Amino acid sequence: MTNAADAITAEGLVKRFGDRRVVDGVDLIVPQGAIYGVLGPNGAGKTTTLRMLLGIIEPDAGARTLLGRAHPRDASDEVGYLPEERGLYPAMKAKEAIAFMGALRGLDWRTGRARAVEMLEAAGLGHAVDEKIRKLSKGMAQLVQLLGSVVHQPRLIVLDEPFSGLDPVNQERLERLILAERDRGATILFSTHVMAHAQRLCDRLAIIARGRRRFEGTVDEARGLLPQQVHYVPHHGGTGLSALLPPDARESGDGWRFTLPGEGIEQLLTRLIAAGHGISGLSIERPGLHEAFVRVVEQADAEAGGAR
Repeated sequence: MTNAADAITAEGLVKRFGDRRVVDGVDLIVPQGAIYGVLGPNGAGKTTTLRMLLGIIEPDAGARTLLGRAHPRDASDEVGYLPEERGLYPAMKAKEAIAFMGALRGLDWRTGRARAVEMLEAAGLGHAVDEKIRKLSKGMAQLVQLLGSVVHQPRLIVLDEPFSGLDPVNQERLERLILAERDRGATILFSTHVMAHAQRLCDRLAIIARGRRRFEGTVDEARGLLPQQVHYVPHHGGTGLSALLPPDARESGDGWRFTLPGEGIEQLLTRLIAAGHGISGLSIERPGLHEAFVRVVEQADAEAGGAR
């Protein structure tokens, strides 16, 4: 169910290229003020979905709203968009490139230049204010383009694979910028296949695989798709230890890993101690978003294989 507080809604989006359904009935609801991730492997349909949401391409079926408008392009001046394909004029100075992108969204040049300088300094790129784009590293140029996408202070920011090609330093700068924009009140929608960024940033996320939405919810809900894992290190190993452990137990370093038993861990530990194996180390770990993502994608692949 949608409401006025939703920045984006999509119902049953379908897009075909030839006889192939690249997007096959995707539903999405992105609340205002949220950081929302669209996750999926390469070729899953993420970019096509984003382009339909923005009105860059039209769906073959389904409906969507963007900032309350049924026609997404009516809201274009309130949107900042960083496409997967990067592109800046190489002869422009960094501050001019940012101001130019703002001007395309209705921001006056003077304000755009002033904000560009402030934003570059805040992002740790104050030394690049008057550098031409051609002299910047790939990562720095990518951040300049991102700043140009948000210089007009849009209500909605859509980023397609924004972390691709960035070194760890610039990845951190980008994460800080995304959080700062969220704190300003913007809604951020970004696609990625790198789970670490999504796990740290997202309030909610959707996993798309083979053109369909396979999961929607919070990071914790995604991690909850898999059972908790136990890492057990015996004080004394020896004969008979493996027979006491659950069937899925596997050796890992100096210990064993296995799924947390349904009845809990206490009964198993009692048996291990009674048998003389003892406990040198024990931890119960929740699977990460990466593991949940892999499971969802593998299930989608298995379903597709079974449908052939």
